[in-house]
Amino acid sequence: MHPDWQDQARSEVQQVCGNCHPKFETVNKLKTLGMILNEVIRLYPPIAVFRREIHKDTTLGGIAIPKGTQVIFPTLSFNHDTSLWGEDANEFKPERFSEGITKAAKDDSAAFIPFGYGLRSCVGKNYAMLETKVALAMILQRFSFVLSPGYVHAPTSFVTMFPQHGAPIILDNLHSDESTV
Repeated sequence: MHPDWQDQARSEVQQVCGNCHPKFETVNKLKTLGMILNEVIRLYPPIAVFRREIHKDTTLGGIAIPKGTQVIFPTLSFNHDTSLWGEDANEFKPERFSEGITKAAKDDSAAFIPFGYGLRSCVGKNYAMLETKVALAMILQRFSFVLSPGYVHAPTSFVTMFPQHGAPIILDNLHSDESTV
């Protein structure tokens, strides 16, 4: 949906990796690709809602929460909250991550929690981001892509967030005249 960002990411991948497969040492240098991924998972977090049970009587923000209470953290709502992200909270703007995750939100370094936070954060988050960067870098080296005209934007959530009707794309091989759907 944002060919300008695709072009920036491809340029960065070509500059950092050339025609070689991305290596562990080079993946961390893909800042633009990281900004894009962070913005995508901000807008469409892997888990839309976190649920936690309070194991001992707790006070949070001046509110007493008794042991056994189920607390729900609506990640999707936090990530679209204009008080945290600004009036453009619903817009795709990877540049909000240009100074890192802790400075992306207006005043709250803990606003970005797509994989949870603290001791309860997902143990696979670093692997997931590394694997995604490598896969996207390899795709960007070989293809440009656009959404198929038949794409219907309908994100939904059942355990994880996913496109309800899939996300068909059209791939254009950068090194030949063939296109693939």
